[in-house]
Amino acid sequence: MKRGSRHSIHNRLFLLFLSSMMVLLILVSVLYYQKTTSIIHSKIGDLAEKNISQTVGLFDLLLEGYDSITKSLNSNYELLRLLKERDGEQDVAVSVINERMITNILGAVYYSRDDIVGIHVVTNEGKLYNYEKRFAGVVDVNYASSDWFRKLQASSGEMVWLGLFKSSVINSLQEEPVFVFGRQLYDLSNYRKIGVVFIETSPKPILSALSNVTISPNSRVYIVDKQSQVIASTEKEEGQMPVFEGLPRPRGNEVVVDRQTDQLLVAAKARMADWTIFGMTPKADINAEVVQTREHLLWVILAVVVVSTLLASIISRTIASPMKLLIREMKQVEMGNFRGMVNVRSFEEINSLVLSFNRMVFRMDELIERMTLSSISEKNAELQALQSQVNPHFLYNTLDMIYWMLDERENDRLGRVILALSHMFRYSSDWQEASKTTLRQELDQMRHYMTIIESRLEGRVAAEVEVEPRWLDVPMPKMTLQPIIENAVKSGLEPLGAQRSGRLRVYAEADEAAGELRVVIEDNGVGMDEQMVAGLRESLSGSSAGTEADSGAMTSAVPVRRGIGLPNVHRRLMLLFGEPYGLRISSKQGEGTTVMIVMPLPATPRTE
Repeated sequence: MKRGSRHSIHNRLFLLFLSSMMVLLILVSVLYYQKTTSIIHSKIGDLAEKNISQTVGLFDLLLEGYDSITKSLNSNYELLRLLKERDGEQDVAVSVINERMITNILGAVYYSRDDIVGIHVVTNEGKLYNYEKRFAGVVDVNYASSDWFRKLQASSGEMVWLGLFKSSVINSLQEEPVFVFGRQLYDLSNYRKIGVVFIETSPKPILSALSNVTISPNSRVYIVDKQSQVIASTEKEEGQMPVFEGLPRPRGNEVVVDRQTDQLLVAAKARMADWTIFGMTPKADINAEVVQTREHLLWVILAVVVVSTLLASIISRTIASPMKLLIREMKQVEMGNFRGMVNVRSFEEINSLVLSFNRMVFRMDELIERMTLSSISEKNAELQALQSQVNPHFLYNTLDMIYWMLDERENDRLGRVILALSHMFRYSSDWQEASKTTLRQELDQMRHYMTIIESRLEGRVAAEVEVEPRWLDVPMPKMTLQPIIENAVKSGLEPLGAQRSGRLRVYAEADEAAGELRVVIEDNGVGMDEQMVAGLRESLSGSSAGTEADSGAMTSAVPVRRGIGLPNVHRRLMLLFGEPYGLRISSKQGEGTTVMIVMPLPATPRTE
């Protein structure tokens, strides 16, 4: 390809790609901005509606609690009796006792809630009973002429919510803000008025509930009664209050959201007090997030323009190079070199072709390496087995003869040991079908081994096997369990000595999500520290990487467990089932060690 024509293609592709990206970018940016603005306004409206609904719920719950307090006082027969008796009592001593009992009843109610500041009862005879947080007994003598007291006297038993006051309505020394409510007290036997009860509480729970409505620092929340009078608000300083006449008010349990003015208005009705809660948020606060989104979008557009320019240049320059690299690598594979890999980034069709080629070469190389390693490992195992078979038939016959001689002399214990040893020799020396044993045969070999160990250690070690019958015929490499069991006994359980009895537990568990069958061998031996566990895992990792990690290789890393050959077991499992499988080891010093043999889960396990 000539240089001039190459530059011509580059220029055309560059302009085409860049112009297409710019048109698409502008279109997407406009649509994105409009959609984002709409979503932000909608979400803020939904958030405001949700907040005010939750606030009304909390507010009603709070007022229901206050209502139940006054009802409990009005239904207290003892309190009503004492109030009537003291109004007509002439004996001063009895009157003082009655007054003390009334105060105790009020005190019990006072301490039932943390937000109560004072409880006051005024009888029709003008007698006043108080239980307050502080300054008890200081009474404003003009309380009877105040508007709030007239409202209480004019009520007919219903709850009267008097609202928020800057200070106590009856105690002139109590200057902290209070929320006041009350009701008439009636004699329940003849339904005659006895007096009024009103309670002063801390306004913090109400103001805290109102603060949930705010969605920005400049949001304002008001509680307004039917006459559009402000009962409470989140305004810290008194100023010009909004005009609530003409504002939309909710009906029943509905929530009103109004976006027609220069601010977002949400309103909901408090069921208990027939009050309306208004939340007002300036639209400037809402649009602040939109402005921030617009600024971010401009920066993104600028970055995309720069990236698009770079991509147009790179794509136009590399349109032909991927095919050349692919052809060159195919020639290397033809000569037997499977280690190469083509790394290109081009059109989708070329990328797919290159990816398929790399995957094919990688699988071929992996298959050849696995077959080679499997063949070497199997030959080494066969060689070791042949070296250990010194006239095995003669050894079997000799062991059988010793067993029968011991049986004739009724030495059952030593006979069982000899018989177990004979079975072990037969199993370990038969390598005609080395990779076709089953979990059942491995467990039998383990039981023979434990017969010898339990006899030698005189009951200090016990083995427990819990494997479901459906897993007994699962195939696995030969001589997999015994090295692990031997390792657990020699390095984990024997060092316990007489401290405690050793326990060895073998069980199987299936993980269908991971597709794994795990044969778990755990002991309660001395365990290993973190450094020894790390060394053992490193030796297993070395064996999976292709190093010959036998017992000698483990000596420096894990001196306590040398000579057992766990890396050999791990490697044979990987060669038979693949890299995700093998041994997994965990241990805690002083608690024991757990070794898991991880194999693929059979598709259709047999059941017996």
